[in-house]
Amino acid sequence: MSAAAGDFKAECDSISAQLSSVGANRFKTKTQFKGWTITDIIGHLHLWNIAADLSLTAPDKFMAFAANILTQMNVGKTHIQVQNAWFDGKTGPQIFADWKAFYPGLAARFKAADPQARLKWVGPDMSASACIIARQMEHWAHMQAVYDVMGIDRVNTDGIKNIAHIGVTTYSWSFKVKSMTPILPKPYVRLTAPGGGIWVWNTPQKDNRVDGDAAQFCQVVTQCRNIGDTQLTCIGPAATTWMQIAQCFAGGAQMPPPPGARFKQT
Repeated sequence: MSAAAGDFKAECDSISAQLSSVGANRFKTKTQFKGWTITDIIGHLHLWNIAADLSLTAPDKFMAFAANILTQMNVGKTHIQVQNAWFDGKTGPQIFADWKAFYPGLAARFKAADPQARLKWVGPDMSASACIIARQMEHWAHMQAVYDVMGIDRVNTDGIKNIAHIGVTTYSWSFKVKSMTPILPKPYVRLTAPGGGIWVWNTPQKDNRVDGDAAQFCQVVTQCRNIGDTQLTCIGPAATTWMQIAQCFAGGAQMPPPPGARFKQT
């Protein structure tokens, strides 16, 4: 578990370094992600870090937490309305401070956990290892909107291999969640890592493949970018269709942003 928990913590450390000097008013800035503010995004990440911690350390409390969240959303409340009620009037800097104080302990508890332990979640149960990797993925994906609105060039590390792996292994899910039949065989995926190495998945195929930059691939599968706004190469109907609908996260069907909708602002 140490590697996965360490990758999560490293991602959070990077976020902390970027936002620690941001002024209070900047947290009110709206991003290109559904108009959420930086405060909304940090609050969302912190709330579900709390949920992951409860799932690991106090399953009964997690079930009560999840039931409360789902009850509110089932009567029409949005994610933002639910979390605003949870944080009870706290400002962006205050929520950021809470998130910053909480994530190191979360990482430490997952580092010490049995990676195969089964944890409850809002969707299907998952392993402790999958849970902390999902937390890394969600932080990485949501923070892209923050970096975009702040005009920051993100510096990735090879820790994003966890995210790329989720993207590849949710190939069939990307189709099924949209009531589509997965196109087989699954495409060969060959990506260039931030450190310059090559990562590969699935059986090598010349006519059915995705090639390119690992960070751009992660942006597509997490729906931070439209495939048309990347330099990824897609060959064959399976690869092409997949990259147009990719969704590596759980929940209802979501479609990627339209071409040109998400970009680094200046």
